[in-house]
Amino acid sequence: MAVIGIVIGNRAESAAKVNDIIASYGHLVVGRMGIPYKDRGVSVISLIIDGTTDDIGALTGKLGNIKGVKVKSVVAY
Repeated sequence: MAVIGIVIGNRAESAAKVNDIIASYGHLVVGRMGIPYKDRGVSVISLIIDGTTDDIGALTGKLGNIKGVKVKSVVAY
């Protein structure tokens, strides 16, 4: 189980790619919260994921390869 934080710097350019990747891992997603932070010009998504460390690494790796996207994860169990 992990918590993943995603910050999207250019929403118009990157949001669709981020959502497509998250949807492809939808079977692992326990919860999702997304908030546009207009004062900073970013969008923030937090995910709770229930999967193996390989699953988590694959998901965060794909998200992190998108231009303008920053990803951090914390594996809890």
